[in-house]
Amino acid sequence: MSGSTVITLLREHAEKHPGARFATCADATYTYGELDRRTDRLAAGLQQLGVARGDRVAVLSPNRAEVLELFFALPKTGAVQVPLNAYLKGDFLCHQLTDSQADVVVVDRPGLAAVRGVADSLPGLRAVVCLDGPDNADDPGDALPLTAYRRLAVDAEPEPVELTASDLMSVVYTSGTTGFAKGCMLSHGYYTRVGQVMADAVDMAEGDVLYTALPMFHGAARMMVLTAGLVHGLPVVIEPAFSASTFLSRAADVGATIAFGVGAMGMALLAQPPAPADVEHQLRTFVLIPFPPERQREFTERFRAEAWAELYGQTECVPITWNPIAGAREPASCGRAGSDLTVAILDDEDRPVPPGVVGEICLRPHGPQTMFSGYWNNAEATVRATTSLWYHTGDYGRSDVDGHIYFVDRKKDAVRRRGENVSTLEVEAAIVAHPAVAEAAVHAVPAATEDEIKVCIVATGDVRPTPAELFDYFREKLPYYAMPRYVEIVDDLPKNAVGRVMKFQLRERALSDDVWDFEQLGLTVDRLQRR
Repeated sequence: MSGSTVITLLREHAEKHPGARFATCADATYTYGELDRRTDRLAAGLQQLGVARGDRVAVLSPNRAEVLELFFALPKTGAVQVPLNAYLKGDFLCHQLTDSQADVVVVDRPGLAAVRGVADSLPGLRAVVCLDGPDNADDPGDALPLTAYRRLAVDAEPEPVELTASDLMSVVYTSGTTGFAKGCMLSHGYYTRVGQVMADAVDMAEGDVLYTALPMFHGAARMMVLTAGLVHGLPVVIEPAFSASTFLSRAADVGATIAFGVGAMGMALLAQPPAPADVEHQLRTFVLIPFPPERQREFTERFRAEAWAELYGQTECVPITWNPIAGAREPASCGRAGSDLTVAILDDEDRPVPPGVVGEICLRPHGPQTMFSGYWNNAEATVRATTSLWYHTGDYGRSDVDGHIYFVDRKKDAVRRRGENVSTLEVEAAIVAHPAVAEAAVHAVPAATEDEIKVCIVATGDVRPTPAELFDYFREKLPYYAMPRYVEIVDDLPKNAVGRVMKFQLRERALSDDVWDFEQLGLTVDRLQRR
């Protein structure tokens, strides 16, 4: 399968069983034949807009039917899709649009407002396509041309484009380090490889229905769920958003047998009051990563669907390690290396360390399209990540004598929150732009399954900003998932001889009464206000 393309697989299914149900998103359900025909028309419309082979087309929208269609329509034009986190705004959004050199961006109405906010910094952007149809398309103040989605769905065939497994399917941005987000170049062959491995890992079989509320701007939904269903001809249901109160009843309605999520979703489901829906479903497996062993047991016992978390990976390579759900298990581990990778725990000199000793998790692929193809427009970062012919994950781990890998910590200064990797450097850069902030240092505060975010601030003068003032500024400038929960105003930051902030000292500080906790102060972002 790793030698195939996403479009090859779709067309094969459309020819062999065109009437079979394949994908559902929101209120739209597609058979293979319908999805192939609709995405042909959409691809033709995009080509009329000028989208051509090699162009980058960014998509800024949460899960919806049109985003699913774009997943297949864009490669039919030869374009490279750039799925953007729907909550991006300001400098975060501007960086990814300019770094990807996006030619076109497809948005919903909130996304349109976000793009308008940075339009002056996007001289290379040719067009903005609004899925909803802008509410003021005749406004002469619009900085960019806008085209309603319905005008693209013309009744035409796209100009044929030859694709191979090595052609890029997408550029997906990841904030796994202290630097600004980097674009991972992901090939068609890599997509299909992930789909095949995931099918093997969770023992997918005929009759299964895959179900998720993960966002399609992440690799997990795109590769581990949608492409896995495509590889094996299984129906896939993608929810517009996650709701702990309705997730299980909805899973029962669609006949789901395997669900995919993150540990925070599992915790949210466990926090719900017991209800008949807990067991009135057909789910046998729920992929929840990361999820502690004790929570796995609690989840499995309560919901009668096995919680499975024995997998580790990154956008650059996923999965790196896993334990097949039908094989030997070690719930506290991330599994063992798959057959198409060599995985090792290395010291700072790239030498293997013995079992039980902590080192960096590194890997080598056995063949092409087993992992990403490098960082977009950033050869230097690609070289840094692949010294000594090893790809360096930037994560600490250890192994046992049986080859199981255990995640220990992040080697680089990143935060994992709300299912997102948050670059502390990007958050700090946004915060120090506030006129009352002279310096800022952001770090993680460990929580149940993910992290909370704390920022230590040195004020510019004697007048310190108030909690409400900073909260309003954070809400305006930062994606909701990157907003600090804790704020501490300090006289200075601890630094070493070369002026680098020693964040380990900040992490060791207790959350004293001097630390503002926005949640305790009632300063939170409502779900409907996150964009």
